[in-house]
Amino acid sequence: MNRQTPESLYLDLLKKTLSFALWQEPPLPIEIGGFSRGAAMRSFTATLSRVFRKFNLQIVRDRPMTSDDRNDGKIWPGYAHTMIGMKRLDNLQLAVETCIKEGIEGDLIETGVWRGGACILMRAILAAHGVTDRRVFVADSFEGLPKPDANVASDQGDRHHEQDFLAVSQETVAEHFRKYGLLDEQVVFLKGWFKDTLPVAPIQKLAVMRLDGDMYASTMDALVSLYPKLQKGGFCIIDDFGAVRGCREAVADYRAQHKIEAPIHEIDWTGRYWRKE
Repeated sequence: MNRQTPESLYLDLLKKTLSFALWQEPPLPIEIGGFSRGAAMRSFTATLSRVFRKFNLQIVRDRPMTSDDRNDGKIWPGYAHTMIGMKRLDNLQLAVETCIKEGIEGDLIETGVWRGGACILMRAILAAHGVTDRRVFVADSFEGLPKPDANVASDQGDRHHEQDFLAVSQETVAEHFRKYGLLDEQVVFLKGWFKDTLPVAPIQKLAVMRLDGDMYASTMDALVSLYPKLQKGGFCIIDDFGAVRGCREAVADYRAQHKIEAPIHEIDWTGRYWRKE
């Protein structure tokens, strides 16, 4: 067990706050998690919810869940600033702190940030350890996910782009950073589709890259632009490896094309990572 230092206590509390683990989860808006519903029901609930929002009302439903569901990041939370769960937050902390300890150079990035929780944690880790020469890149469209590219077979039928819940504005994410006292010049926003922003991002070296783009195209775009900048010993973390076939296939294709043989380690039911050799 790690010695309880002020830094470790702060980061532990922050992770619990970001994931809303200290409080009871609120009911779920009815339009969320509708992938298993029929098209007619999805359209009806989406339309009804938009009408209710005009009057500052929301339709919600209770949902069965366990503490393990939250710990493993298996839910789309109502109030939390991250949906990745404590295990993936712990892994991210381990990755960043290992790079600091071992002197692995480079900045930190997450591609696909939702409400910004994982990026906030990365910035908090730098602050807790007094690191001022690394930046946290916050890369997202801030408009949700793109429609599937007709030329990408693995993404056909993907419906993430229909989920308004996944579209969180840059202003909202910046405000979340501000609430934790962590919005400063070490936080850099990259707004736009990954294929447009990542190739020209002002990044020279990376120590940690955390990819949470769900789809094949989004994952491949991030790997192509960012992996060559990842330093030896740096961490490549894939959020959707176990949950989304397209993401898993993109990782397999990229690793095969570039003959990457570093072992892939399991974080939880969906998260994976490896260190660059």
